[in-house]
Amino acid sequence: MPSSHYFQLNEIIDLISLTDPGKLLDIGVGFGKYGFLAREYLELWKDGGEYHKWERQIDGIEAFEPYLTPVHKFIYNNVFIGNALDILPSLKDEYDLILMIDVFEHFTFEDGMKLLGECRKKGRNILISVPIAMSPQESVYGNEFEMHKYAWKQEDFKHIPDKFFLKNVRSTICFIGEDSSRINKILKKKRTRAGIINVLDFFHLKKAIKLLIGKNG
Repeated sequence: MPSSHYFQLNEIIDLISLTDPGKLLDIGVGFGKYGFLAREYLELWKDGGEYHKWERQIDGIEAFEPYLTPVHKFIYNNVFIGNALDILPSLKDEYDLILMIDVFEHFTFEDGMKLLGECRKKGRNILISVPIAMSPQESVYGNEFEMHKYAWKQEDFKHIPDKFFLKNVRSTICFIGEDSSRINKILKKKRTRAGIINVLDFFHLKKAIKLLIGKNG
C-alpha cells in the first residue's frame, strides 16, 4: 500500500521532531504522508519562517512513479524515481535522518541488509518501522514493489549498534544512529513523567470517588 496504519503516527512524528533534521530522506514516499507531516512539524511548528519558503531539505525515493501527485512536488525538494538500492549510492547529499516507514518488508532479508548498509553510508540516523504481524501481499495498484517479501523481527537488528526500539501495538519501530542515545534518554524521561502523572491522576480519582460516595452515602 502507498499508505500505512495510523497507530504509529505519534511515535514516528515524535522521533522526527526530536532528531530535528536539516536534511531528511523518505524512502518509499507512497502517498507522501510522512514527508507532509515532517514538513509541517519541522517547518511550521519549529521554524515558523515564511510560509511556502522551506528552510529544510526533504527528499524522497519512490519506485512507482504513478503514486506521485502535485502534493509531492509541493512537499518534497526532490523525489528520485527507482529502486532505493540503485538510487542511494548515486545520491550526493548526506542526510540527518532517513525514513523507511512500512518499506523494509518489501525487501528480502539480503536486500534489506544491503539497503540498511547503504542508508548508514548516507544517513546519520535511520528510522525503520515494520509490521509485527505481516500478512501476505502481492502487487497493489499495479505496483509489484508492494509485494511482502520478509517478516522482519526485532532480533534481525540485534547486530546493529547505536539503536533502540519503541513499543507499538502493530509495528516494530527501530531508531538507529548517532542521535539514538540522546533521543532514547529523552523518551525515557517522558515515560517517567507520564507514569508519575498517571499515578497522581489515579489517586486524585480515588479521592474524588470517596468524596462522592461520602456525600451520597
